[in-house]
Amino acid sequence: MAIHQLSSVLLLMLLAPATSRARDSIAPGEPLAGHDTLVSAGAGDGGGFALGFFTPPGSNDTYVGVWYARVSPRTVVWVANRADPVPGPVDGNAGATLSVSRACELAVADANSTVVWSVSPATTGPCTARIRDDGNLVVTDERGRVAWQGFDHPTDTLLPGMRIGVDFAAGNNMTLTAWKSPSDPSPSSVVVAMDTSGDPEVFLWNGPNKVWRSGPWDGMQFTGVPDTITYKNFSFSFVNSAREVTYSFQVPDASIMSRLVLNSSGGGLVQRWTWVEAAGAWNLYWYAPKDQCDAVSPCGANGVCDTNSLPVCSCLRGFAPRSPAAWALRDGRDGCARETPLGCANGTDGFAVVRHAKAPDTTAATVDYDAGLQLCRRRCLGNCSCTAYANANLSAPPGRRGCVMWTGELEDLRVYPAFGQDLYVRLAAADLDSTSKSKKKTHIIIAVVVSICALAIILALTGMYIWRTKKTKARRQGPSNWSGGLHSRELHSEGNSHGDDLDLPLFDLETIASATNGFSADNKLGEGGFGPVYKGTLEDGQEIAVKTLSKTSVQGLDEFRNEVMLIAKLQHRNLVQLIGYSVCGQEKMLLYEFMENKSLDCFLFDKSKSKLLDWQTRYHIIEGIARGLLYLHQDSRYRIIHRDLKTSNILLDKEMTPKISDFGMARMFGSDDTEINTVRVVGTYGYMAPEYAMDGVFSVKSDVFSFGVIVLEIISGKRNRGVYSYSSHLNLLARAWSSWSEGNSLDLVDKTLNGSFNQEEVLKCLKVGLLCVQENPDDRPLMSQVLLMLASADAASLPDPRKPGFVARRAATEDTSSSRPDCSFVDSMTITMIEGR
Repeated sequence: MAIHQLSSVLLLMLLAPATSRARDSIAPGEPLAGHDTLVSAGAGDGGGFALGFFTPPGSNDTYVGVWYARVSPRTVVWVANRADPVPGPVDGNAGATLSVSRACELAVADANSTVVWSVSPATTGPCTARIRDDGNLVVTDERGRVAWQGFDHPTDTLLPGMRIGVDFAAGNNMTLTAWKSPSDPSPSSVVVAMDTSGDPEVFLWNGPNKVWRSGPWDGMQFTGVPDTITYKNFSFSFVNSAREVTYSFQVPDASIMSRLVLNSSGGGLVQRWTWVEAAGAWNLYWYAPKDQCDAVSPCGANGVCDTNSLPVCSCLRGFAPRSPAAWALRDGRDGCARETPLGCANGTDGFAVVRHAKAPDTTAATVDYDAGLQLCRRRCLGNCSCTAYANANLSAPPGRRGCVMWTGELEDLRVYPAFGQDLYVRLAAADLDSTSKSKKKTHIIIAVVVSICALAIILALTGMYIWRTKKTKARRQGPSNWSGGLHSRELHSEGNSHGDDLDLPLFDLETIASATNGFSADNKLGEGGFGPVYKGTLEDGQEIAVKTLSKTSVQGLDEFRNEVMLIAKLQHRNLVQLIGYSVCGQEKMLLYEFMENKSLDCFLFDKSKSKLLDWQTRYHIIEGIARGLLYLHQDSRYRIIHRDLKTSNILLDKEMTPKISDFGMARMFGSDDTEINTVRVVGTYGYMAPEYAMDGVFSVKSDVFSFGVIVLEIISGKRNRGVYSYSSHLNLLARAWSSWSEGNSLDLVDKTLNGSFNQEEVLKCLKVGLLCVQENPDDRPLMSQVLLMLASADAASLPDPRKPGFVARRAATEDTSSSRPDCSFVDSMTITMIEGR
């Protein structure tokens, strides 16, 4: 017992000096040196923040910043001297200081005592500067009053309790400004700011251009972030008063760390991250803009954007496209014009309701928080300039929810499937519902409708008879009869029906034959698992690729149906666009946008063409594939698992933008599904995850594995052969793992690059690829995490990967065709089918 007590005393004595060095504040005459750190008082409990000097990876300058005390790698959330760094890296800046003077000036100085940054609060000293547990650097006077605080001057991150908006009383405009790059914290042109005119809302700007709009606050959430009310463990505050117009959030549970970050990538991206302790990593919780309807006014004035429709743009009721030609080409930026002039002088106007709407741009709107909805209706009708109105505060009691009224055209309007609010759009009497007509007219309409229905029944019976006759004739004549059609109901596979009609053109044989010069050999682009692929040109000059289902194809009607149903509902710049289809009997064709540069494998595994793929292009392709895959897994209307991701299914347009293709083997996931087990394993060996190839278990992590293989192939220029074994000379994954483990990672880089590449980016991508092909699916990152890793500064900041997933035995039915270069346009897939154990 005595020995135990003595050991405890000695341990306390050893720990005492370390504890005494940890401080959370600086005072006059006690500056923080370049090699020291302030740590908030609560950091010892597993949370809190640290403040000190740091040099971003890839930079040669030193900054004073705040970061999470217990998070690794370091995550900086605030920078004091972001525009005025101390020259030189932090290791050589031990003499730099952060000090507070007796006159209360907070200053950063270099080793020569030259001040590079300072603030001088309007107060008398002496003052103390302290880093608090919430991450706020606060300067207080001798009475403990706050003279200055970092929370009033955000950089690129909004922490719980920090505000964004305008404090009129203090004359302070609090905005978020993105770093120029991961190695440069200086302010970029990407800014998030509150626009207080009209009904206040938050805008994301890239220079003079609006990138994204939050929509106004409806009392519970921003109308452009409609799922906010579903967030658990969060509370949100919006203050709109004469003193301030600000937004902030809180996380009552202290064990949850969350931050809102502005990223300059892609022209501007707002992201909410939460820390997952079990995974030791940040999880992407939400981000914007995330789809084309998040862009500012993609459908123009009086247009409605809906990602669940195809095309996504439509006009409000009573409006028509201003430019029908551009609208037909799915360019809706010119917007829509009213078809019938309003009858304000006659008092005949009314309103149509747009459900689940993100309120239009409110910068020029008028707000009355004391009015009820009926009063707003009367006011709008009494103002000939008023075009729409909506509730202003849904959290108030009915009748006291106020209203927002718009004059002029309605800009940047979109709708959601289940969230959003009601928008009342003013229409002329001629465009209103028939319920506003007289009873006599109603009776006439009913009589006409009954007559039409009776005629429709007769026509339907006649049509059914004709259809059955033609179907019988088609069976007798064989597949060369092209008079048939395919309806959306015929595309619904058992247990996988979406119940939606396809807004997809149906082409006849004559049109396709004319476009492809009679399916001539000169127009043939290649041949894949589906069948021959032909280049064609439609009458309007649009170039297309016609993918035909041959009689000998290893794919059939199920795969054809699957591809049409899935890809017709998906729209993303990194997914190939389906233009139309044709079907009659056993003859089936899909029409795609034409890709000038065919598929990635055409370049990557051809020594002469691979020289055209410089590192910048390869990195661009990696990022594009990642974004397309994230859209499939998380952001599309349906959760999609591709199941056959490989280089031959990555198409390249004339600008070398990658587009994921071939959705014949794709599967939809339910919202509660995490993995699915199948006895029908499809895909290409070399890209299939071990748990899928061996046990028939697939999930989003299966696609992540395939993505990792592609990344390693892009880096190396070598194909991962259709063999799974522990033999390193046969397997690219084994070679990559060996090179990384031995510290010779750059030996894996494609020799055709001739050493001309960014080493940090290559090492980062190599590490990302290895993280994606880890044997245990739970160890692999999600695609949202992959994109964050690609945006990170360097490989050193990423977690270390574990051994890749090798299948110990050779598959019984090996896909040997994948070893040969195949440059077919839409796919070069050989489908391998085995029975899961």
